[in-house]
Amino acid sequence: MTHHRPVAPQTHGDYPVQVPLTNTPLGVWGSLRAGRRNVLELIPEIATHAPILSGKTGKRWHMVMDPTALKRILRDKVEDYPKSMVTKLILEPAIGDSLFVAEGKEWLWQRRTAAPVFTHRNVAALAPVMTAAAERASGRIAKAAGRAANCYDEMVTATFEVISDVTFSDEDGFDRAAVHRALEAYISQTAKVSLLDILGAPAWVPRPGRLMTGSAMQAMKRVADQSIDQRRTDGAKAVPDLLDLLLAGEDPKTGRKMNTPELRDNLLTFIVAGHETTALTLSWALYLCAFDPAIQDAARAQARAVLGDRAAQVGDLAALPLIRQIVDETLRLYPPAAFLSRTAQANDELCGREVRPGDTVILPIYALHRHHALWTDPHAFRPERFADPKSIDRLAYLPFGDGPRICIGASFALQEAVIILATLLARFRFTLVPGKAPKPVMILTLRPEGGVWLGVEQV
Repeated sequence: MTHHRPVAPQTHGDYPVQVPLTNTPLGVWGSLRAGRRNVLELIPEIATHAPILSGKTGKRWHMVMDPTALKRILRDKVEDYPKSMVTKLILEPAIGDSLFVAEGKEWLWQRRTAAPVFTHRNVAALAPVMTAAAERASGRIAKAAGRAANCYDEMVTATFEVISDVTFSDEDGFDRAAVHRALEAYISQTAKVSLLDILGAPAWVPRPGRLMTGSAMQAMKRVADQSIDQRRTDGAKAVPDLLDLLLAGEDPKTGRKMNTPELRDNLLTFIVAGHETTALTLSWALYLCAFDPAIQDAARAQARAVLGDRAAQVGDLAALPLIRQIVDETLRLYPPAAFLSRTAQANDELCGREVRPGDTVILPIYALHRHHALWTDPHAFRPERFADPKSIDRLAYLPFGDGPRICIGASFALQEAVIILATLLARFRFTLVPGKAPKPVMILTLRPEGGVWLGVEQV
């Protein structure tokens, strides 16, 4: 921790930090350099104005920002637009053929099996774990009062506690720190886009960076397998966690149940997808609250009126609308999954453009959420946009994707984010630190490069 006195807010003009989008064509080498530095720098600025852009960088590609075309890709013709090979190449070594990367029948039976795990009742029953993590995060942040804290690190710790408590709750043999390190190493080493991916080289061509991280992943999988087998022997917990719910789950159509590797890959998917994305949302939300003290003050007043001096619980959510709007607006400005890609399997037409089998179809969620035709003053932080959710075009706002493959954990993530954010805003004032603005950089998710350093005062 560096010692800083909290100081007056930084001025970034009227807008919070954003990615510098390009105005010049990049070509293959430029694309590779940009992709390794920050995937979002591959998005041209015109993508925030146009409905579709097409080009060729090794392969034909189309970048789609039009809600009607997005509905076609994500809902109406979802079988014709499976996740791209790049996504699979990056993630398969870590999370196998789990829900996130599986396609077709393999995906469908897993989704049917896992869907009941994330019912409203099951998610609400896991809320006490989130409340406890909010309380612990609050205790850690209190130690930084009067100086600056890296809120990103704090939020990663908090959300990792939640996801490990709800996947492998109190497993003695399960070394959480080791799992966390293995996943971090894997993502930072492996997820950088390889030139071979941009050029569309087949999966069997080895990617040098991806050969290095295999052993830590293998060790982690063995540990997870042991925990799963142990739970099978011991039986379920009093309040079933995600592992218990998945162990009990079966495909209602076929009666098929998940075996140990399938369970493990899906639990690792929930850990990978479920902790960092929520940590990012919370970190960016705290940054935005520091950026706009008036909104922060209003949110604090609401949280304190509801909570007094206790941590937020699931029963409080309905009474915290502004906190929820801040979370929604944060997901608009800094969507964790800011850049999705699909590979077309059939001839089609999107916004009047011909799409051929093998074309890469890019869904630049970052550009969609800042599109001038879809949002007024799109770069501004305005939580009140979400005061009436019905006023938002469902396909202009896709922080969790859409259609049958919409994020299965969306309600879990939103519940966790509101509980933790409300608890922290009720107890602390966060201020910007001059010269320490976070930089939005996407590798696999949209991360704040350099962390989110904010001054912290107890209130």
